[in-house]
Amino acid sequence: MFDTLSDKLDAALKNVKGEGRINELNIAETMREVRRALLDADVNYQVAKDFTNKVKETVTDEKVLQAVNPGQQFVKAIHDELVYLLGDVHVDLNKAKKPPTVILVAGLQGAGKTTFVGKLALFLKAKGRSPLVAAADVYRPAAVDQLETLAAQVKVPVFSIRDAAGVPEKDAVRVAREAVAEAKRTGRDTVLIDTAGRLHVDEAMMEEVVAIKRETDPDEILFVVDAMTGQDAVNTAKAFNDQLDVDGVVLTKLDGDTRGGAALSIRSVVEKPIKFASMGEKLDALTEFYPDRMAQRILGMGDVVSFVEKAQEQFDEEEAEKLQRKFRTQDFDLQDFYDQLQKIKNMGSLKDLLGMIPGVGRAVKELDVDDDAFRHIEALIQSMTPFERANPDKLNGSRRRRVAQGAGLEVQDVNALLKQFREMKKMMKTMSKLQGKGRAVDPTQLLTGR
Repeated sequence: MFDTLSDKLDAALKNVKGEGRINELNIAETMREVRRALLDADVNYQVAKDFTNKVKETVTDEKVLQAVNPGQQFVKAIHDELVYLLGDVHVDLNKAKKPPTVILVAGLQGAGKTTFVGKLALFLKAKGRSPLVAAADVYRPAAVDQLETLAAQVKVPVFSIRDAAGVPEKDAVRVAREAVAEAKRTGRDTVLIDTAGRLHVDEAMMEEVVAIKRETDPDEILFVVDAMTGQDAVNTAKAFNDQLDVDGVVLTKLDGDTRGGAALSIRSVVEKPIKFASMGEKLDALTEFYPDRMAQRILGMGDVVSFVEKAQEQFDEEEAEKLQRKFRTQDFDLQDFYDQLQKIKNMGSLKDLLGMIPGVGRAVKELDVDDDAFRHIEALIQSMTPFERANPDKLNGSRRRRVAQGAGLEVQDVNALLKQFREMKKMMKTMSKLQGKGRAVDPTQLLTGR
């Protein structure tokens, strides 16, 4: 995501990073390269032009011209303008004064609406909400079945209407209307309406979506757009907004081969906030959109806040303190190690997590970071008995052979795991001692942000 744009902006800024002062010559040269980088990323031409004009205006300020470090001044100016371009501030979902909150999801066919509905249901459930999803995409073959499958995975009820033969109801407006009534009857506080998409914006589709809006009076209308479609996504979003007056935009497939132009253009052209970014097929691969964090990632500054938030979701304070005590007393065993691996995996893609750390993103960009990198370690620990996990020093030769065979690996793999584990415990013991002397921070604090 944004890798090409990040590289080109970095290259453009090299023109001034080595300069002693900002002057008209290096301003003009840098702005030309920045505009070219934006256009190559498929950013709307007028948006790119306005962007560079505003940055130029900022850096030609008299105070900035006298700055000792022009590179930093340019980075700050571009960062601030990127934040503004992406929406300036994060905007939450609207919420009804009286439940249920009705969220209407619209977009073109293939944009990922149904998958997004499943992701949003899981997201809201994690926030303590009790969503109901409505299967109002009544045209696409197996759309209702797909939604039911996704909803079952996140343990959220689906409202659909089928006849005696199991054929879904073809009246999408009726499905949406009765779904809202069902939510009121069953005490559900949120209704997510999955609507039908088309290959292009056509009159019949728009009339149906408008009718659903009129019938259900949604509190939030989200337009789901495939970020890989570039400027077409912006044009489509504008057409939908003209008809529906959407409340927010959802960018999907940001993990694909996208140049980022849609994300950078859509806020300015449609004048509606981006509320979510969806990356990957996993149902937990949904993040709220924060313009400042995205701007930092584009400029290679990382995203520490999002990293800490993900860690806090997995590590609570009580558990962190318990883990810290185990480090100090050397009671940390292989079961604890396995549990921590699961929490790290639940935080998301390893490459994405590394990309949130300042200075690391570009370094790992070309690396093939395998999300299953811990798989062989997990297999080995799973092959051990509870006694062996708690007492790894008791793993003699015959036990090691049995563990290796159970995991489908070699004895040397067991030896390597045990060696790494011993070295890790030794390092943790040293760090705990240093912390007691006020010279270090416990590693769990890095994970929990506390």
